[in-house]
Amino acid sequence: MTDRLDEPRGELTLRTLAMPADANPAGDIFGGWVMAQMDIAAGLASSERAKGRTVTAAMKEMIFRNPVKVGDTLCIYTTVMQVGRTSMTLSVECWVRRQFSEARQKVTDAIFIMVALDLDGKPRPVDG
Repeated sequence: MTDRLDEPRGELTLRTLAMPADANPAGDIFGGWVMAQMDIAAGLASSERAKGRTVTAAMKEMIFRNPVKVGDTLCIYTTVMQVGRTSMTLSVECWVRRQFSEARQKVTDAIFIMVALDLDGKPRPVDG
């Protein structure tokens, strides 16, 4: 994705609080929970763009640069990078604002491929 780690790129799509139920005994938030939040944000952004139902078709590599701790605010930013006939490619960045601090750190990013579906669950044109 990008080597720029100082400022988020994209639209703030989801913001949530990391809670103890989402952490291991050391207070580190599970990576799977972070991935799920990113998937939710990709779903929100792609559904708005497609004006209807979308599903995740693929997610490209994620590398965790920094941990998420209990009490951190997780902020997910999305950018629609490309729109095909039935699919969209989104850049999804995950940042945290540390508890009781203004400090902000990039956690991870990934590319999500989302597909627009019709009422029968079949791929449909994004702009149709």
